[in-house]
Amino acid sequence: MPAVTVENPLTLPRVVAPAEAAPRPVLAVTTAPTGFEGEGFPVRRAFAGINYRYLDPFIMMDQMGEVEYGVGEAKGTPWHPHRGFETVTYIIDGTFDHSDSHGGGGTITNGDTQWMTAGSGLLHIEAPPESLVMSGGVFHGLQLWVNLPARDKMKDPAYQDIRGGQVQLLTTHDGGALLRVIAGELDGHQGPGATHTPITMIHATIRPGAEATLPWRPDFNGLVYVLAGHGTVGTDRRPVRTGQTAVFGDGSTLTVRADEKQDSHTPDLEVVLLGGAPIREPMAHYGPFVMNTQAELQQAFEDFKAGRLGSVPAVHGM
Repeated sequence: MPAVTVENPLTLPRVVAPAEAAPRPVLAVTTAPTGFEGEGFPVRRAFAGINYRYLDPFIMMDQMGEVEYGVGEAKGTPWHPHRGFETVTYIIDGTFDHSDSHGGGGTITNGDTQWMTAGSGLLHIEAPPESLVMSGGVFHGLQLWVNLPARDKMKDPAYQDIRGGQVQLLTTHDGGALLRVIAGELDGHQGPGATHTPITMIHATIRPGAEATLPWRPDFNGLVYVLAGHGTVGTDRRPVRTGQTAVFGDGSTLTVRADEKQDSHTPDLEVVLLGGAPIREPMAHYGPFVMNTQAELQQAFEDFKAGRLGSVPAVHGM
């Protein structure tokens, strides 16, 4: 169950798509393969198999969990480098601690988002707090990678800690959906996340049988990923379910509908809606580095090996 919610969505500002707006067609529905990340926590690779022309400026997205850890089972990531893009870690349930080689860090939990601009580069670690390791519990979240244009790739690293209570809450005309705007804008309402690349990121909870038709910038791409539940996308009601991504074509509205019946453990349809202005620059991507050329990629690896992206702080055992 998402941590950020309201008892009565009808108390929130309502989003209404113009009647003359052009609906976006669904071009494809893909199913995320499953795997493991970091020290072994389960993930779904949301964008696997999607042509990058439909993802730009997004690079990848992992759904982390949902998993119920037993005592001693919670896992995170070891120290790792980043350069040339932004990581967006959104925690739906559970807690993650994060630290970097520049002394930054903090804790995100239950609806919080950590927005890290890796820029010119740093070392980073994400791990469950000791309390979660000792007690066990639910862990569920997302990590999204957003590309940076060439002019911003070597900016100084920076953080935004977006607390769950800061997100912009909206609803649809009939109150059938709760819309959490984490970054970007929807129908004139601005989310708290500040982005170098213009994007919109929304977590929507859609009640059984309800439909959300949202205005969407025509210059943005359009993606819907299903975190939990099942429903349909587009005006032709193409079926989608947990772990699937819908890729939309051109137009100025997105439509998502929840099926009348959901699974007992998933009372609503939970989706993430993403859109962004394509950067349309060459991309050289390998592992934790996303640059524009192979020469820049090679330089990133050399800088990492030479320790120019920082070193692990002594408090962490080095």
